[in-house]
Amino acid sequence: MKKTDRILIVGAGEVGRSFVEELHRKPSKGMQVFCLIDDDPEKAGQDIDGVPIVGNRYDIPEAVKFYKIDDIIFAIPSAFGADRQEILNICRETGCKLQTVPTLYELVSNEVNLNQLRKVKMQDLLGREQLQVNNKEVLAGIKGKTILVTGGGGSIGSELCRQIAANEPGQLIIFDIYENNAYEIQQELKRKYPDMKLDVLIGSVRNTNRINDIMQKYHPEIVFHAAAHKHVPLMEDSPNEAIKNNVMGTYKTAVAAARADVRKFVLISTDKAVNPTNIMGASKRICEMIIQMLNRQYKNTNFVAVRFGNVLGSNGSVIPLFKKQIAQGGPVTVTDKNIIRYFMTIPEAVSLVLQASYYAAGGEIYILDMGEPVRIDDMARNLIRMSGLRPDIDIKIEYTGLRPGEKIYEELLMAEEGMQSTENKLIHIGKPIEMNDEWFKQKLIQLDEASYRETDEIKEMVAEIVPTYHYENVCHEKEKSSFNVRSASA
Repeated sequence: MKKTDRILIVGAGEVGRSFVEELHRKPSKGMQVFCLIDDDPEKAGQDIDGVPIVGNRYDIPEAVKFYKIDDIIFAIPSAFGADRQEILNICRETGCKLQTVPTLYELVSNEVNLNQLRKVKMQDLLGREQLQVNNKEVLAGIKGKTILVTGGGGSIGSELCRQIAANEPGQLIIFDIYENNAYEIQQELKRKYPDMKLDVLIGSVRNTNRINDIMQKYHPEIVFHAAAHKHVPLMEDSPNEAIKNNVMGTYKTAVAAARADVRKFVLISTDKAVNPTNIMGASKRICEMIIQMLNRQYKNTNFVAVRFGNVLGSNGSVIPLFKKQIAQGGPVTVTDKNIIRYFMTIPEAVSLVLQASYYAAGGEIYILDMGEPVRIDDMARNLIRMSGLRPDIDIKIEYTGLRPGEKIYEELLMAEEGMQSTENKLIHIGKPIEMNDEWFKQKLIQLDEASYRETDEIKEMVAEIVPTYHYENVCHEKEKSSFNVRSASA
């Protein structure tokens, strides 16, 4: 005989009521609701279709024990932010299987049924609501246009391609050095948008002739530059590669775009570019400086950068690593108990990038509002609980210490940049910083030459260009006084 799952529903509103009624109509589902939880004190002691409302969120653990609950259904689609996170945290602590209804943002109708239940996702635990964009602006910025995405097979690049394809471009060109990634996104888009004009090209942004040829052949109206090395520890060990690929790859691609009269060039940047403590972040800060310099030099192209933090589930991010470690029985490794990061989902980040590109007037650094930062230790523990296990008991957590170049926290804005708002309150603008363009170009030439000599002094050279770059075993005070970009412009 099939076991009947004992259910607790959090939320005694219309959605909770609909679940109680549906389960009473369909006992064959093998689920029976034993109690409901609701924070409204006026509902305490009442019932829905004979099922008692037994308390508020803080009564969940006791109710689970008393009614011997197996599964919890979180049925409050209107709950966002800290409230949603706190209730889900309490539910996870019980060890019960946890499912949730879609959020209001995800619902497409007023009807909610058992088929719409899903497992709790990591983005449910970010402590904020889903970020939204103005879809009309995104469509207006893309429809009918020829668009090139460099690094189009990567985590961000491939999602850019998906959302661009969904907004009716005239032509989409995907450029990537990794043929397997490029092939996967090509096949996906061909299946979903068989009539879209799609070209998938293999090559490197380091190759001047290749990127020039592509720009001149296709004459894209918009370029999204997502090609980059992004792994902090790997770049610390191979700093010259960060310069070759991130800095010079951006410079070559951006100049090629300007010479082809590309209308908008959008650099995908990172919060690690702010007061960087690693070569990857410092290289991306130089990329931002390149964009602002070229915007002054080429009047037909609007160059902008979009800066955001970590994205959930991207290649090399902590979530896939934690999942793999949990599947192997642990331990889960966290660098520091106090380390915090800003997070958003890949679709959120890309949607805001697309909207920021619509606003682009030239020279801006757009900063995406990612809400409150999340403690990585909390994220690891939550993921263990979501896997039905207990942190420190079933799965150990080991603190390994900060890696070279890693910060306890990241910043999204340099102090001297200031802040301007846009029509979308989640997108802000950092104003351009004054700099000496001729001095900067000479430094780029020196960097390029030095990187191919495989010099051990590349970090010192980067520190000359980025005075906010701090790394170990360098006398920063001397560098700041000698090579400050502001003083060079005087």
